[in-house]
Amino acid sequence: MLTCGRYLSSAAATTPSLSPLRTLTCSFLRRHPLRFLSSASAAAATTAVQPDTRGKNPRTPKMKPSLILSYHHLSRVGLGTGGGGGGAGGGATTPKWKAAIDFKWIRDNRDAVATNIMNRSSVANLDVVLQLYDQYLALQKEVERLRAERNAVANKMKGKLDPSVRQALVDEGKNLKESLIVLEENLVQLTDKLQLEAQSIPNTTHPDVPVGNEENSAVRKEVGSQRKFSFTIKDHVQLGKDLDLFDFDAASEVSGSKFYYLKNEAVLLEMALVSWAIAEVSRKGFTPLITPEIVRSSVVERCGFQPRAQNTQVYSIDGSDQCLIGTAEIPVGGIHMNSILPDSDLPIKYVAYSHCFRTEAGAAGAATRGLYRVHQFSKVEMFILCRPEESDKYHEELITIEEDLYASLGLHFKTLDMATGDLGAPAYRKYDIEAWMPGLERYGEISSASNCTDYQSRRLGIRFRPAPSEPPLATNSKKGKGGSSGPTQFVHTLNATAVAVPRLIISILENFQQEDGTVVIPEPLRPFMGGLGVLSPKTK
Repeated sequence: MLTCGRYLSSAAATTPSLSPLRTLTCSFLRRHPLRFLSSASAAAATTAVQPDTRGKNPRTPKMKPSLILSYHHLSRVGLGTGGGGGGAGGGATTPKWKAAIDFKWIRDNRDAVATNIMNRSSVANLDVVLQLYDQYLALQKEVERLRAERNAVANKMKGKLDPSVRQALVDEGKNLKESLIVLEENLVQLTDKLQLEAQSIPNTTHPDVPVGNEENSAVRKEVGSQRKFSFTIKDHVQLGKDLDLFDFDAASEVSGSKFYYLKNEAVLLEMALVSWAIAEVSRKGFTPLITPEIVRSSVVERCGFQPRAQNTQVYSIDGSDQCLIGTAEIPVGGIHMNSILPDSDLPIKYVAYSHCFRTEAGAAGAATRGLYRVHQFSKVEMFILCRPEESDKYHEELITIEEDLYASLGLHFKTLDMATGDLGAPAYRKYDIEAWMPGLERYGEISSASNCTDYQSRRLGIRFRPAPSEPPLATNSKKGKGGSSGPTQFVHTLNATAVAVPRLIISILENFQQEDGTVVIPEPLRPFMGGLGVLSPKTK
């Protein structure tokens, strides 16, 4: 709900009392013109990328739109990924879902929000958001004043009155009712405009995140070193051909470019990577999942992705409101949508296996060779829901799990604290791991770990009720009383990749190739491959 009724502009505060319908409406609109956005502006807002916030006001008027926003420490903004539920590019101005946005916090921290938008190269238009918010406050004030007048007129009619006086009150009540119908409809439209524009504001950013583009990212850790080869090495495409592991040509004929068949031991290697990752992560208290791979567009949007924006990475299903998932983060994030979790359930940790589908729009060049950038692949994803004060701790836990997994395979990699320009809208902070791929002669990203604070939970409606600091008194044991009935808070969500199969297959083949054309399988994977330790060329 918009809970900002008491924060009014000076113009709104001077609105005169009592006046019939047309005089009321016209005088108000002259002072507070409702400069609604064009459909093109709304569509532009919905193509932004990433959102969220937090906050609450005890004096909540009875209005429908749910537009509160607040954050944990600096993570106080963040709504956005485009979509806004209105359908990017469709000119729609009615959001299909509402995010909880704290507009007062945005207004009170205007400079910080503007700097964050600039540092993250966001398309969000803060000036428009604040202009719409001021208009909303003024219009809400007028609506509340008319409701009070209507109630006052109704109270006057309760006693015995002269017929002429009663008729005058009836006429006045009718005029007030008609005025309210007009203004309340305007308020709904303005609320929708405000929601759609605000959804383009990205999450706030951790103060230690480097400012700039990807090249400004900071190396957090480096493990191992580049292997020195005494022979001419091959890339994974040539190795796959020699070992009869892939078939790109047939997949291209059947499905198109950037698809592939895995064959022979490559199939075993994929299954081994998935089983190994799930086994290792499950030991750390994560619940294994296999997720749906088709989800509603609104869930994709609420997680911070743009299913219908230009150059989207999401495959949408024509004639439906469904999409193919690009990561298990989306269906896992939706499990607890629109729910209040007991404090005792937190943290909730999942490790989820799924196929992932991405359009890879705009991708071109050597970075797309072979398995590096494909439309369909298997992935194991970690996801955590936790209390706000614990999300930084669990972010460290996730990146440590990733680093331990890849170190145990013997890979050389570096962990990066990604710069502001490389953060997606939901991320408060993101670590990437890049492994050395000698055949490609460069480092390539194999995983990431993001703390999204309450960006996604405010869009998905995932809250928890903190446990009472003290046991409720015996006299307060009635239902709804005592510490158990305290206010809810939004959880924080985090996600991290345990295994993105194609990238790890590249890393294993290229780093552990031998001069005789064989490839040594890392020891942790061998039990999941029936004890197979070496991939050898097929004999004719």
